[in-house]
Amino acid sequence: MKLSRSKRVSNLLAASLLLAVAGPVVALSEFGIEGMHVVSTPHSEVRGAVSPDGQRIVWGSTDREGGPGGRDLWQADRVDGRWQDARPVSINSPSKDYDPMFSADGRWLYFFSDRPGGQGGDDLYRAAVLADGGFGRAENLGPGVNSGGAEWAPTPSRDGRHLLFASNGFGGAGGQDLLVATWNGKAFVDAKPLPGVNTAGDEFDAAWLGDGEAIVFTRSKNVKEAPVRLYVAQCDGARYGEATPLALSFNTEDGFTYGPTLDWSKPGELLVNGTAKAPRAGKMDIYRIKAPAVTGKPGCIG
Repeated sequence: MKLSRSKRVSNLLAASLLLAVAGPVVALSEFGIEGMHVVSTPHSEVRGAVSPDGQRIVWGSTDREGGPGGRDLWQADRVDGRWQDARPVSINSPSKDYDPMFSADGRWLYFFSDRPGGQGGDDLYRAAVLADGGFGRAENLGPGVNSGGAEWAPTPSRDGRHLLFASNGFGGAGGQDLLVATWNGKAFVDAKPLPGVNTAGDEFDAAWLGDGEAIVFTRSKNVKEAPVRLYVAQCDGARYGEATPLALSFNTEDGFTYGPTLDWSKPGELLVNGTAKAPRAGKMDIYRIKAPAVTGKPGCIG
């Protein structure tokens, strides 16, 4: 039986509407686990960072066997569209190595470590990214961003001129505070509190959206006690405004959610740490989510 022209048009419209609704669900709805059984495993995986070409991921683990220190950095390569060949990175030490993040140009891997020879406590480092998949010598970033306290989660800006990080060693509002330092041609210096964000609690693990018009960061009263939650704040042109919890089902008042990083190869997506009911691989997994909308203005970085 032949359908009338009007009926055929109606059916096409209905099919188009179904595809429009189903498309985002098939792709990335609320979240998806990153690298099941390779990146996310029965162990605790922390802060994944994807290289700008999308071909490499580096993350931290607190208890995965095979590295020299127990708390080590791991990497995997994208092969046939999937993360494969998980292995410790060459710059690991017997000390703690954590919180990796690639620079937007792909030349550097930033991280923190409490290895000997630093300024004290957890210090910020970077290592050159080599063409063969390895890394150069780890370089301490110096006293401009390292103190006798603990520095975490180094995050370079898209243009490489600023470095966002957390520290409890530069004074500030209390606990871990978010600071931003400026590249002077030789080093990151002149660390200043990020405007509008820090409180008497702990603010750490942050990712800029766009060129700093918005920020996703972690806030808690005590990093070892729930809630440890992700928040979003928009820049009003001079400071970040009121922070609101990130709209994510497992970013709850009784849980631990942190470690946001922007995927340079897919700037509309973030990697975060947490524990969802499903899919779930272990104690702490890495998840991929859609980045929050940016409605803020420039002016909060420099």
